[in-house]
Order: sequence, then structure tokens, then C-alpha cells
Amino acid sequence: MSKINPPFRADHVGSLLRPKALLEARQRGYEGQISKEALREIEDKHIAEVVKKEEAIGLKSITDGEFRRAFFHLDFLEQLAGVTVTGSIEASSDAQAKVGFTPPKLSVTGKLRHVKNIQVDDFNFLKSQVSQTPKVSIPSPTMVHFRGGRKAIDIEAYPDMDEFFEDLAQCYRDEIAALYQAGCRYIQMDDTNLAYLCDPKMRAGAIERGDDPDELPRTYAALINAVIDDRPADLTVGVHLCRGNFRSTWFAEGSYEPVAEVLFNELNVDAYFLEYDDERSGDFAPLRFVPDHKTVVLGLVTTKVAQLESQQDLIQRVTDASQYVPLDHLCLSPQCGFSSTVHGNEITEDDQWAKLSLVVNTAREIWGDA
Repeated sequence: MSKINPPFRADHVGSLLRPKALLEARQRGYEGQISKEALREIEDKHIAEVVKKEEAIGLKSITDGEFRRAFFHLDFLEQLAGVTVTGSIEASSDAQAKVGFTPPKLSVTGKLRHVKNIQVDDFNFLKSQVSQTPKVSIPSPTMVHFRGGRKAIDIEAYPDMDEFFEDLAQCYRDEIAALYQAGCRYIQMDDTNLAYLCDPKMRAGAIERGDDPDELPRTYAALINAVIDDRPADLTVGVHLCRGNFRSTWFAEGSYEPVAEVLFNELNVDAYFLEYDDERSGDFAPLRFVPDHKTVVLGLVTTKVAQLESQQDLIQRVTDASQYVPLDHLCLSPQCGFSSTVHGNEITEDDQWAKLSLVVNTAREIWGDA
């Protein structure tokens, strides 16, 4: 059986629960009690420790746990010239009532420009700490459009939406080129919006904003392709479709069916990290559209609750998915990160490592040591 490298048979989405000491240091940094340099040294220490744990349980894909971020997307996108964070989106779940939070909206208030490298320093530190493959997760460029639509994009800066999409793509091309130059060969784009377009309420919201939910997946595929189509042959790019992940809540639901054909055939990524941890994601039938040269990473292990899945059930679900995608083109992961925001999901670090170990051990059972 051929080895997939990367993504790996046992992979993970990226974020990990922040240790209490790191959370306290971040709070002191936020309040101005310690310098940025002092905070970075503390982050370095915790990242060095967590990387060793990832490698010790057998993961081949190693992230820094996103320990330097407050949000999986905002810390990155705020550093692009022209982006402002405002308001919040509506959710299909009870997240607002339950945790008093739904994801922020992004507005474009000026010309979009990549004015500095965003992830390169973080990648360089991660690379210095690993013996396996360092992986960088960045928010998908679609995040700058979907949550506000045309109304959230300054008409004077961008009277023409084609120019908006071209400038946005250039920002991402610049960042990815800088990461590649630094030695990065594995990038994951975190995309909530293609997943949100599976949700009837979110689709209705897009129509209210003046967008066509059937056309948006094509627009977004074209945007991401404009970023990655000229990538070097040895750079693997995956996309993670996320339905929301804040303190164990979610924001969207629905089968992949409405976006599947475009998602799998018009979006030129190498791999798809798909949430399949519960019935909210529908069945595996949309995977019938996946072409032979692409990999699907099945997110079957939930990061939202502590209860550990049965290995037999996981093996059976991978077998079920293999009716649509050959086993050789499948991998296994948790459905999302454990801490998409600094707050983390409502589970413990012990739960987290048990889940990741389960992914590694189940992958070995299914595919052997490859």
C-alpha cells in the first residue's frame, strides 16, 4: 500500500489546548504586565514541550498547537492591510445563548496588502523543534468575504469585486511564498465558509446578503485556486472544512451534498479534512465526487466531548467511507482542533492526548505503519 506523505494516515487539524501557565502568561501580556518578547519566550517553552508530546504518541504531522493565537483566523487576517474585525455572524446552533459568542465578522476597509510575513517566524521556531513534518495552518482567504459579503467590503476601495479577489489572492500568494522559502512543505487552510454553505440557515443568510449560495462555492474555489495553482510540486496544500468550534459548541450543520461536486472537482487542493464526527455532517455519499488523485482525511474523532470513541466503530466508519473513496486515499484525524480559540473546548488535556493516541493507533490498525 502506498504511503501518503503528507497528509499522513493519522493526522490532526492543528490547535491544541493551551496549558494553564500559558493562558496566564497571555493574560499578563494582554494587560501589559510582561513584554511581547517575554511572552514569546514563554510560548516557545510550551511549544517545545507540546511538540515532543505530539511526536511521542506517533504523529508525523506536527503543529505548534496554535499556541501563539487567540483565534484560529483573526490573528492572521488582522495583519493584512485593509482588514478590520467588526460584529458577529448568526449561528444555526444555540451557541449565542450557551456561551454568549458567535464568530466575528471581518470588514474590508481599504486596499488589501500583504505588508509583512505573518507565520514565518512561528514556522521557523516550529521547524527547529521537530524531527517529523512541521505543518502550518492558516485561515482560508474566503474568511475575508463570506461573513459580511459585498456590504462588508468598502465600495471606494473596491468598486470592482474582481480586483478585491485578485488583491486577496496576492496577499496569500505572498505569505505562502515566504513560508515555502523558509522550508514549509505542508499547509492547511481552515475554511468555515464552504462548510457553512452546507447549512440551510447559512445559505438563506447568504441570499439575504445578496449572494448566491450555489455560486459562492465556485467563487471560493476560484479564489483559493488563484492562491495555490502555481505552487511548487513538493508543497502539499489541504483544506479543512469546519462547522464552528468554540468551547465545544458549533455554528453550522448539513450534508456536504450542496457543495460536494464543486468542492472536490473545482478546488485544486491535494487533501480535504472533513468533519464527520456526528450526524450533523450527513453521510459519506458526497464523497462519490472525490477524484482519484485526491486524499480525504476523515474527521471521525470529536474534539468537543471527552468520551472516547470505540476503535471498532472508527474502523467500521472508515470501511463505510471506502465504498466511495479507495482506502488508499483515506486518512484519519479528529474533526477539528481542540482549541480553535484560546478558550479551548470543554475537555481536559488528558482527554485530548487520549483522542490523538486513538487516531494514531486506529490508523496503524487500518493501514499498518505507513
